[in-house]
Amino acid sequence: MTEETKKIFKVSLGKFYDNNYKKILLIPLLLSLISLVYIGYFYSQNNDFMLKDSSLTGGTTITLIGEINLQNLKSPLISQFPDITFREITDLKTGKPISVILETSAEQEEVKTSIEKILGYNLTTENSSVEFTGPSLSESFYKQLMVALLISFILMSLVVFILFRTFIPGIAVIFAAFSDLIMPLALLNFLEIRISAAGIAAFLMLIGYSVDTDILLTTRALRGKAGNLNQRLFGAFKTGTFMTLTALIAVLPAFFIVTNLPDSFRQIFLILAMGLFADLINTWITNMSIIKWYCDKKGIE
Repeated sequence: MTEETKKIFKVSLGKFYDNNYKKILLIPLLLSLISLVYIGYFYSQNNDFMLKDSSLTGGTTITLIGEINLQNLKSPLISQFPDITFREITDLKTGKPISVILETSAEQEEVKTSIEKILGYNLTTENSSVEFTGPSLSESFYKQLMVALLISFILMSLVVFILFRTFIPGIAVIFAAFSDLIMPLALLNFLEIRISAAGIAAFLMLIGYSVDTDILLTTRALRGKAGNLNQRLFGAFKTGTFMTLTALIAVLPAFFIVTNLPDSFRQIFLILAMGLFADLINTWITNMSIIKWYCDKKGIE
């Protein structure tokens, strides 16, 4: 592509964006609204905003290592422990099962004994791992994590308002960060994925990831001196998307390829990947369109 062609393409893209950015803004707003409505519906059905695993509700988690016939386990265990859930981990390349994770609110010895009877051998540290968390401790831990998440979001909002000292750009950053949280949460609920303590920590990390690109965009647009508004927005877009794609390149292979990672780490990578994809939408469509609108109203060139 020649320099002249690149110049024509940039001019055409700029004109298209100038004429349609308000219409484009409707897409992420609709996605955020759908996510929020679904979370509200989910809460009405489950009396909570998410499905929690045993690390947040209390109970037993048993990981069976090796090729396990899951069908032989399911029926007898479900009849004894109605709330039990199963997850099978497979090798990405071969599709071969490498472990099965079981979670239930029952006592660990009771569950362990039942599994040993079905499998016909004793569970040891070599072929399994067993974790038990008391319900009162889990509930207390869950409340502390949610308070930490709320405080982090509030402090982030205060820093944004202090930094920009204008209402619309500050609200745009906060809304984008909020959408980065609710979109992955709605998708996790839809997929019926149980969230662990590590998963909530991943949401805490998402606040930092999302604010980075939003502050970069807003600072370049409002305080940048080089070029016109569209040029500054495009410059921020190139830098910000490079940052986000670099993070995605780091977490996606860890989730899909490294199958022997602990389940908590895999959940962190999954939530971060979902949130980073959401951030691409919320920063470079939602926030950018709002900032563009704000600058046009204020006559910022």
